[in-house]
Amino acid sequence: MSTLSEMITVTVMNSGSSLRRRTSAVLVTVFLGLPAFLWGMPTASAANAGTQGSPVDVVAAENFWGNIAAQIGGRDVKVTSLITNPNADPHLFETNAQDAALLAQAKIVIENGAGYDTWMGSLLSADGGQPDVVNAASVLHVGGSDPNPHLWYDLPRVPRVAAAIATTLTRVAPNDAATFRKNLATFDASLAPLDATLATIKKDFHNVSVAYTERVPGYLLADAELDVKTPPGFARSIEDGTDPGAADTVAMRQLLTNHDINVLLYNVQTVTPVTSQMRALAVQHHIPVVGVSETMPANAASYQQWQESQMVNLLHALRTSLSP
Repeated sequence: MSTLSEMITVTVMNSGSSLRRRTSAVLVTVFLGLPAFLWGMPTASAANAGTQGSPVDVVAAENFWGNIAAQIGGRDVKVTSLITNPNADPHLFETNAQDAALLAQAKIVIENGAGYDTWMGSLLSADGGQPDVVNAASVLHVGGSDPNPHLWYDLPRVPRVAAAIATTLTRVAPNDAATFRKNLATFDASLAPLDATLATIKKDFHNVSVAYTERVPGYLLADAELDVKTPPGFARSIEDGTDPGAADTVAMRQLLTNHDINVLLYNVQTVTPVTSQMRALAVQHHIPVVGVSETMPANAASYQQWQESQMVNLLHALRTSLSP
């Protein structure tokens, strides 16, 4: 492994599993010495929320949205996230009775939307409660027949989701509005190092060719103005848990064997024989591989630290690939 400042995410995978079952990947991440960044009208429940009583119960479908909610709510919220395992494929997540019970008690529910966590709709319909729901895709007006659902990688627009969470917390617990406003401002300010890293990638590597095994970092790469060469059908098939077509597989292989890309971004939570093969080809042809994940790792202090570490890895890989 490279030095700490040249940290690359390492994955350990079982390549013998079938595509439909998708293997789990063990994500081992060592973070750079980055700062931890830890830091309307009222509803009927507002009188008993926040400083006037117990913390507001918040349930987030995914732990990155849950982490952001916890930063904004502080001591006035109790946040539970349902998808928390960074070693499992979130597309295969199955709910249980405990999840339903948590939603039944929630005052606020946060979901990603855009087809990523459709099971949340079933849980909300079944629990009979009426929590306030923050849907990230709705906040960002993301829709259409085949949207990229990995909205938490769209760094410039994440503050809009954070603001929607703060607004909803204020509606449920108006007595704590000042705290939520202060914490939201702190969260927004803490994104400055990420904005700086993104700006460096955009300035130094504009339109450089890269590829990914699926669309997880798609928004990040678009924001950085990198040129994604992955055949769309290949990435969509991997995301859907199906075998990519022969033409897409051949095209993806040629990107690697011909060295037509400078970095391969590899989803460590969706490991299949096909993606393992692509990763091996990248290594064989001396193309840097950067691991990205859909779920925030357990050892990440915050959403900001997780995303910054991945962007620093990408920046280092681009520099390595293009160095004389």
